[in-house]
Amino acid sequence: MIDEKILEKIRPGAKVRVTERVKEGDKERQSVFEGLVIARKHGSEAGASFTVRATLHDVGVEKVYPIHSPMIAKLSVLSVARKVHRSKLYFVRELSHKQVREKLKTTA
Repeated sequence: MIDEKILEKIRPGAKVRVTERVKEGDKERQSVFEGLVIARKHGSEAGASFTVRATLHDVGVEKVYPIHSPMIAKLSVLSVARKVHRSKLYFVRELSHKQVREKLKTTA
């Protein structure tokens, strides 16, 4: 279960690092995915989720995580954008990494 303080910080424009449990056969390992939160849906109810976007090897990758998923081992918020005027940041799909930083006025 994710802490309430962290849930408040997960909003569009935040940079997060999600450590998820991955089952491969009978073994289980942990995988880290770090990126920008571009959407948060359904508040904190049972079906709530958030979408994280990252660029890996020049290819955009998006993952949707349910908030109440037992497969999320750890969630940390690395930074929060200063000012975001939209609830869904789908427009960043067409922008370069540098343009996204300028639009969201973030560092790193």
